[in-house]
Amino acid sequence: MHKIISALNIKERSSGAFGKTEMDIAGAKMLLVRSPIDGKEIAQVQCADLASYDRVVRDSIEVFHEWRKVPAPERGQVIRRIGEALRDSKKDLGRLVSLEVGKILAEGEGEIQEAIDIADFAVGLSRQLYGKTMHSERRQHRMYEQWHPLGPIGVITAFNFPAAVWAWNAMIAAVCGDTIIWKPSELAPLTALAVNSLCREVAKSSGFEGLFSLVVGDGPELGARLAADTRVPCVSATGSCSMGCSVGKVVGERLGRSILELGGNNAVTVLADADMKLVVSGILFGAVGTAGQRCTSIRRAFVHEQVYDECIEKLVAAYRQVKIGNPLENGVLMGPLIHQRAVDAYQRAIARIPQEGGEVVYGGNIVTGLPSSLYVEPTIVRARSIIPLMKEETFAPILYVVPIKDVDHAIALNNDVPQGLSSAIFTKDMRAVERFLSQAGSDCGIANVNMGTSGAEIGGAFGGEKDTGGGREAGSDSWKQYMRRQTCNINFGDTMPLAQGIVFS
Repeated sequence: MHKIISALNIKERSSGAFGKTEMDIAGAKMLLVRSPIDGKEIAQVQCADLASYDRVVRDSIEVFHEWRKVPAPERGQVIRRIGEALRDSKKDLGRLVSLEVGKILAEGEGEIQEAIDIADFAVGLSRQLYGKTMHSERRQHRMYEQWHPLGPIGVITAFNFPAAVWAWNAMIAAVCGDTIIWKPSELAPLTALAVNSLCREVAKSSGFEGLFSLVVGDGPELGARLAADTRVPCVSATGSCSMGCSVGKVVGERLGRSILELGGNNAVTVLADADMKLVVSGILFGAVGTAGQRCTSIRRAFVHEQVYDECIEKLVAAYRQVKIGNPLENGVLMGPLIHQRAVDAYQRAIARIPQEGGEVVYGGNIVTGLPSSLYVEPTIVRARSIIPLMKEETFAPILYVVPIKDVDHAIALNNDVPQGLSSAIFTKDMRAVERFLSQAGSDCGIANVNMGTSGAEIGGAFGGEKDTGGGREAGSDSWKQYMRRQTCNINFGDTMPLAQGIVFS
């Protein structure tokens, strides 16, 4: 543990406020960071107070006024060097992610790879911030649009992706000419400190040390302050639906922008002709990966009645092979839940299942004999029909398997929840595929075919509909959210014609 944090220059007692410089916060409350792997304390972080938060925002605004003047391709070169620095530290950062939030090592390193990938994407984007040219209806006039930097961007991240989600926002916003104020989860501040430090050093070498800033808190106070701050024109928030409702309301009341990436209650549809090997592989990673603590985790499986029993049998066999334990050890496929509250939520759900008509066919227990009490069994539930629990998102590895008659039945069940993030269908029938992907099909922001709901690539826009918030991060044209659009009209003639043929003389 100490070897990992020392390799990343994390102090045993670190400041939780970084603007243009590191801030020492007199009398600060100390946040004790413990690993869910064994409950041991890793380090301590000074919590930023409102005074240090205010200094961070003022620094971010000051740096923004200079950073926005840098040509976008030049900004891209700074991000290119950040991508290289992330590559150099990938293994250490990946181990820190595993240590701090309990992901298996492959997923920890995979998360840092996401940050590297989005940095690479942002470098190319720095030469593609295109605007359109439109034909004017007025003679000797030209009309076009251009995109300008927006300002300091607030980024609030959740524990389950302590580096990647920030990078989705920060790398794109930075090449757009914005500065970034990061408020990480109090459950994963060390990954934020390490990543932010690395990025700050690269930015500092280019004369923009405050390009990436950070405030660490021990609760919702700083996030609420960020949402309400009129100096921060855009706030990107990842977390629960209830948190997103609060952030969206506060930002909206001041007419700011919010990018909300919230809860998911994702489903896969398995038709009778599905390749069962793909089904089992896709569901296993989607439902068990990150101990079911992804917003894209599979919670529901709608399986055609002809292959329903076979599917459950094969899933149970696969689940039996999942090794649970210390995520830093080779061969382990599932680590702990993040904290005791998550375990309590898992146990409450397990207790409700038989009361609501479901049957646990595998799992449902706390795993004993491991370094902490946060390890649980991945669980499969046979549900002959929809039960109330299935409309809720329990952030734990519980999978509900329901029989269906056809693709239309599955689509109706897929859409019959408040959330709308990710979805998938397994079939060889192209008509069923097109039905699932059509305007009358899945209502989710992500729809996959013959693969699970997790593991989104950074090239596409990531996000969902309904209670998932409607925000989009990462690829495609998500960059437009971090910029302000300006429509420009130029009269190069010697008369003053008005639009719509209006004559006023």
